[in-house]
Amino acid sequence: MRVRPGADVAGGSLTDHSARANHSAEANPDRPPVVVAGGFQTAVVLMRSLANRGVEVHAIDSQLSQPIFYTVYGTAHLCPDSDRQPAEWRDFMIALSERICLRAGRKPILISSSDQYVTAMAEHAAALEPWFTFCQSSVASQALLATKKKQYSMAGDLGLPVPKTLFVESPDDVREFARTATFPAILKPLHFREWKQIPPSHPLFEKKLIVVASREELESQYLVAAKINPQMVVQEMIEGPDTAKLVYLSCYDRNSRRIAACMIRQIRTFPISFGSAGLVEPAEDPEADRLCDEFLRKLGYFGLCEIELKRDTRDGRVKMIEANPRFSVTADAAVYAGVDLGWIHYLDLAGETVDPVFPDGRYFRHIALFRDVPSFHSYIRAGLLTWGGFLKSYQGRVFFFDFDLNDRRVTLRTVVSLAKMAAGALIRTVFPNFRRRRDSQ
Repeated sequence: MRVRPGADVAGGSLTDHSARANHSAEANPDRPPVVVAGGFQTAVVLMRSLANRGVEVHAIDSQLSQPIFYTVYGTAHLCPDSDRQPAEWRDFMIALSERICLRAGRKPILISSSDQYVTAMAEHAAALEPWFTFCQSSVASQALLATKKKQYSMAGDLGLPVPKTLFVESPDDVREFARTATFPAILKPLHFREWKQIPPSHPLFEKKLIVVASREELESQYLVAAKINPQMVVQEMIEGPDTAKLVYLSCYDRNSRRIAACMIRQIRTFPISFGSAGLVEPAEDPEADRLCDEFLRKLGYFGLCEIELKRDTRDGRVKMIEANPRFSVTADAAVYAGVDLGWIHYLDLAGETVDPVFPDGRYFRHIALFRDVPSFHSYIRAGLLTWGGFLKSYQGRVFFFDFDLNDRRVTLRTVVSLAKMAAGALIRTVFPNFRRRRDSQ
């Protein structure tokens, strides 16, 4: 990894980390540069989309282990943690823009691929506005959608159906919900980052939610989670298989005009039943499309948004699971449906007129290996998948979120991680009692 020192910022240094130094030389000088906020693979695929169009691409994150520091698709910058050091992050961003402007002569565009930076951009919008082009008029709404506390009430108020949901702060609130709720139910933090920042030994470490089967289990699990933060969301579960889950992917301009949209169906998730999509395919659902579009228009939304939904088998209604007001993992699938959301959003922010873009109708499967590989053991064990069915799903017109031979360093890290996952899954499948015998020793 090459490290090139830069200007001093807030007592530290503005440092670039890049796997390729000549990318900026390939960029089209007529296009403004872009800064992607976030370091995960989601940011890498957005960087790839823009870099392949001739855009000068930068990315930021506070953790050097993230994939953006290994990709060939742009220059990565190590920044302060926007949650823990908000003022330092703000100053860093201003200095980064000054540096990019000095070289490129144009104010960069800022696009988030992480809820953390959606929140940071909203908190520092006034300070960032002179230095970056972003969704200033909608950044407050995006920040509200990024938290569970507000997104469900906003959706319900504006006509997008949601399951019975309550924001709770105490055991009394939990008991009030349980008094009339239908179980199973789900307990969620206001933001998933809350459970990512606890020690790995904690039973809730890196979990997105807890599924509870009864009032008693809900109350006991709430007490465990309340030690982290007593403020949570409790919600009735939407019944139905994983294949009943839909994802609405979209982009709206500053006038809340829909300039791109695509509907995706989830086939496998990780974890099974309650997780995020590992394998998806294109879908059509006019009702879900209409509900999501009306909701975002009423909200006056501007920018990228992913809305995850599910058709409840109990009443046949489409209900929102959650909204992600940013570029997401599944947004990469839209590219293969002919809807390059990142590029369309970039063009709109750059001030260009964009004609609405919709899917081209071609069938494909999109796979996020880091989710799909560890999930197949659960599907096999549940009787929902066979080895032959798993291998068949990787045939035909298939595209990958996290496998790119042109980005070898990032892909090698993915392959190593997947090999470890696959080995563990194979052992558990072939020798189901292996762990039980080992733990008893």
